[in-house]
This record gives sequence, structure tokens and C-alpha cells, in this order.
Amino acid sequence: MTQILLSLSAFSLLQLLLFSAIYGATADPLHVPINRKRSSAPRDVNYYAAAADRIRAKYGFATSGSSEKRDGPSNSARYGKRASSAGISITNQDNDASYFATLSIGTPGQSMSVVLDTGSSDLWVPGTDCQNCDRQTPTFDSSKSSSFKTSSSSSSSSSSQGKTTIQYGSGAVAGTLAQDTVELGGFTVQGQTFLLADELTNGLLDGPVSGIIGLAFQSIASTDSTPLWQTLVNAGDLSSPEMSFWIARESSSSSTSSVDGDTEVPGGVFTLGGSNTTLFSGDIEFLDTQGTPSFWLLNMNAITVQSQSVSLGSSSQLSAIDTGTTLIGGPTDAVQNFYAGVEGSSTVQGQQGFFSFPCSTTLNTTMSFGGTAWPISSADMNLGSVSTGSSDCLGGIFDLSLGSNIPENSGNPSWVVGDVFLKNVYTVFRGAASSSSDTPAVGFAQLSTTAGGSGTSTGNADSGSSSSPSSSNIGLRTVCGLSDSLSGLILSGLVVSGLVQRLIL
Repeated sequence: MTQILLSLSAFSLLQLLLFSAIYGATADPLHVPINRKRSSAPRDVNYYAAAADRIRAKYGFATSGSSEKRDGPSNSARYGKRASSAGISITNQDNDASYFATLSIGTPGQSMSVVLDTGSSDLWVPGTDCQNCDRQTPTFDSSKSSSFKTSSSSSSSSSSQGKTTIQYGSGAVAGTLAQDTVELGGFTVQGQTFLLADELTNGLLDGPVSGIIGLAFQSIASTDSTPLWQTLVNAGDLSSPEMSFWIARESSSSSTSSVDGDTEVPGGVFTLGGSNTTLFSGDIEFLDTQGTPSFWLLNMNAITVQSQSVSLGSSSQLSAIDTGTTLIGGPTDAVQNFYAGVEGSSTVQGQQGFFSFPCSTTLNTTMSFGGTAWPISSADMNLGSVSTGSSDCLGGIFDLSLGSNIPENSGNPSWVVGDVFLKNVYTVFRGAASSSSDTPAVGFAQLSTTAGGSGTSTGNADSGSSSSPSSSNIGLRTVCGLSDSLSGLILSGLVVSGLVQRLIL
């Protein structure tokens, strides 16, 4: 059995008890609702324009402020190790909100809050000698861990003079490779490689968050290390090689609680090692990923707007499914064709790549990756007024490439599909053991009424095999002040003051 010690606020405990009453106390995985800190600052066009540039930088495109034009991402941003031109932009944005979780590193364990991102593959946290770390940033003290070991330097192009550097859209993190025991949601990996950072760009971290844990594939890891999720899969520690997400949509009617002075609202559920069948209806439609595993890549098959098909243009339709991204970004021709089908739409002056449409218009949009045409709520496609008092609203799909041509068979994504889409489906990332010939896949399913959808629940909380170790459905929190590229859903217990509940799986 796996024991997980969770610190829960009274509000979260009530939610947990409600889940147990509805779905049965004997369900194998643990269900803890995600909470999100609500930001009082507005998300205006400048906020989203900055977020778009961070996404462009993350995937190797020129940003809107750059005079550089590329025929797609530079060679150093293509398959293989992440290089300086393919930065993951996680620079602090004051109005942002990111999901984070607490993992434990070392013996005895030291709790570190990290952001989980399916668009990157490295685990890193700052050490006690970190330069430019905020005073509030928790750091890892390697001298207090009996299991800590320094590791040999990475052989990738991101390593130099004994240090490994991970580049981001607006900064970098550098440090030495290390190995130690890492515990995440009741699962433990001995000797997990991670980057112990001693140099950070100013403002890269904010508040209680101490780093990032990537959930993509080893081929894009600057540390050359096997991502923690893949290590668990290879060891057979998971019921099934899956990570599943329900990303809840915040609304004005969302129930709230106050924790340490912050307002929290429900945010969804993350499951490691299976799927939560109470949160989706019908079957999960799995689609094989494309090319050598790097990002979680699917092919965009079709888009409709206002019940009309959209021409996707001549660029590659390779799409990265990225829980760490808020928006949907696509190639110039496809995005222009999309908004051409929306009456009254126009480009947003001064914000390259964005389009507006009359706020009174309801956008009826669907997206398909080779199977079901999944509808996207008009609430997610409408990002709000372009400016105060404006009758025009900002669209949730933006021009990612800014005129760059992404050739077919280049291996680079021309679409980045984030939470604007993912809030409308239940999403499962299915990996494969390194010894297996199985192709990784991404699956989508209709949300159940429990998750705010129109479908009914398909069963109990765990679809993982009973012959394997348990899967865990674990609560997530969010914190304001982090960029979209770090907005991944993170596995963890809710680390808040209040009641302590011991749960046996």
C-alpha cells in the first residue's frame, strides 16, 4: 500500500469527503480537488501578447518584438536537446496563475513546490547558494541529505565548464547535475537526476515555487536525464503508463476558500498512473504521437468555426499538446483563415499575431486531431475586451509563427494547443516503457457532468490495472506570478495549513 500524507484546508477536506461520498470510499486512487489562486489583476491584451511571445520562445519561433524571420524554428531548436533558441519561457508575469505541487527531494525529504509542464523534460530546483533567487524562494540544502550525490556533467550542447544551462524565452537557469531520492505523490525514485541551480535570471521564480518538473520526453532534456515519470513507467511502478488531466474552468460562481490570505477556487484533478473515470464520459479516443518522442505531438486534422471548415494552409500541422500553455497558437495562414470565417473580426493594432471579434459574437469552434471534432466553449475562445469599454474581444487562437513557414516532415510543431482547448476535454498522456515497442499516445474524452461537461461518468475513479501499484489522483494548487509556459498541472498533496488527513491507498 502507498501512504500519502496530505495537509488539507478544511475547505479541501470537505470537497474530498464529498468525492468519497459520491464515488465510494474504497476507490483505489486518491481524489483531491485542484485549487487555484484567484488573481485580482486584469488579463488584458498586453498580458496575452506577452504570453504569446513566451510560447513562441518556448518552441523556437521569433517573438513579435524581433526583426528576425525564420523558415520555422532554428536548427538548434529542432529535434534533440533543447538549445538556447528553443527556450521555455517562464519569466514571472504578475497577473499569471500556475499550478504547482510539492515533491520531496533528499533523505530526509525536503519539500519543494515545482510546476509541471508537458512541454519540457527537466527537473530543477535552486540550491542554497543560488544567485538572484528571491528571498521567499525555498531552496534545496544538499548538505542535509544523506542520499545526495553530484552527477557527471551532461554531454549535451547545453553544458559547459561543468555547468548545465537550461534556456528560457526570457532568461536561464544554470547549475550542476545531481542525483537524489525524489518522492512525488507517494511514488519514490532513487537516484533521480536533476539540476541543482545556482544561477537564475532575475524574476524567474516567484513566491513559494522552487522550479519545474517536465513531463515530456528525454530527447529534449537539457540534463540528458530520464524524466521522473518515465523512470516510474520503466520500473513498473504505475498501474498504467498514463498521466491524466481535468483542467477546470473558473467561473464567477466557483466556490472559494481562503488559505493564508489567498483566495482559492477549484481547479481540476491530475492523475498519475491511470485515469479518473468519474471525470469523463464514454471512451478515451487515443491517437498515436508523431515522429520520435520529444514533445507530445499530434497532427491537426481539422478546425471549424461557425460550422464552416477552416483551410489549414500549407504549413505542417504538427501540434504540441501542452498543459503548460494557456492559449492556442497556430501557423499564420491557418489562423488568418480561421478569423476570415468570423464576421467582424480584425487584427489587433499594436499586438502582432492577435485578432479581435465583436464581443456579441459567439464563436462556435471545433478541433480534431484525426478523430472526434471536439467543441471549444465560446467562453474559452473569448479572452475578454481588447481594451476597457471596447466592444471588440480578443480571440483565444493567435498567430504563433508570424509568417514563418514550417515545412512538412520538419519534426517541429506549428501548432501549440494549450488550456483554451484542454479545458474542454479530459486529456490522457500515455507513455511506454523504454523496453516497449508501443507508440506513445494522447487521448481525449468528453467531460462528465461531474467535471462540468454534458456526459455521464463511465465508472469508478481508477482505470489502472489492479495487478500493478496504485495510481494516484492528487490535488493541485496554483500560484499567481508565473508565466503560461510554467502553467502545467502538478502532482502533489495540497500543502496548506489546517487539518492533516492520512490517506491509505
